Amino acid sequence: MTSLPQAVAALPRWRRLALPARRWPPWVASWMQVGPLAFVLIVLFALPTVLFVVVSFWDYDRTGIYPAFILDNYRDLLTTPATIRVYVSSLSFAVIVWAITLFFGFNIAQFLIFHVRSAAVRTVFFLLCAIPFWTSGIIRTIAWIPFLGRNGAFNQIVMGLHLTSKPLDFLLFSNFAVIVTYVNLFTLLMVGPIANSMAKIDPELIEAARDAGASRWRVLVEIIIPLSKTGIALGSVLVFTQVMGDFFVVKQMSGGQSASIVSALATEISAMQYPPAAASAVVLVLFVAVLVAGMMRIVDVRKELVK
Repeated sequence: MTSLPQAVAALPRWRRLALPARRWPPWVASWMQVGPLAFVLIVLFALPTVLFVVVSFWDYDRTGIYPAFILDNYRDLLTTPATIRVYVSSLSFAVIVWAITLFFGFNIAQFLIFHVRSAAVRTVFFLLCAIPFWTSGIIRTIAWIPFLGRNGAFNQIVMGLHLTSKPLDFLLFSNFAVIVTYVNLFTLLMVGPIANSMAKIDPELIEAARDAGASRWRVLVEIIIPLSKTGIALGSVLVFTQVMGDFFVVKQMSGGQSASIVSALATEISAMQYPPAAASAVVLVLFVAVLVAGMMRIVDVRKELVK
């Protein structure tokens, strides 16, 4: 009796090519799919995170850093009034920008999804919203300086219309300029997720509510907003994390009058104070993670996205 390998070898070549290929176990295919991404996350995220957590407990002086386990870096960070003011300032910017971008983003998304009937026109409007993202955020930030300056375009228009007799000084190098720039940069991050959630709402559901006598306000509150909560949560996460992790806009548009957590962290790194900078990074990550976790408790994004 011939064995299976011998029987296969005795077959004509075209018959052997037609035999089914050997299949890998399912777990091997799964690990091959996950492996590259897991490697990237471990090397570029997990290991650096573990490194700065470890360094945050080390000691330092003007000549170098020394392996140790001390809590002085966290104690100084959490008990210094200047640091607390920086965190409050960053959180204030994040909340104000989140509220404004949510208002504009929700209304823009609602207009595009429910009031623009043509898919081609809707696509054009989406492209118009995305055009600013084709340029660098740094360029878009700096572009506000000549517009909001004392002799800038906005002041010239206001004075030309005789609405004021002298230039408005609060427009540039102020918290107002920081918020305006943030809103310009991050509104689209709110529009996209909300529009995606609204696009999944069945138009017949809204028509049925209107036929039943529901007002536009009631349709908005009881149908559109609840069914758009996934997009609102995702957009909120994007805006919060971007504002809390930024320092260029605050530095440029406030003229140094305001500070952010990341700008304080950058100052410590420039002074080669790596342990307190690492402690600041750990606190910032935990702070943002708590905010994001709070939003995720309101909406189960994973459950909503699989619908």
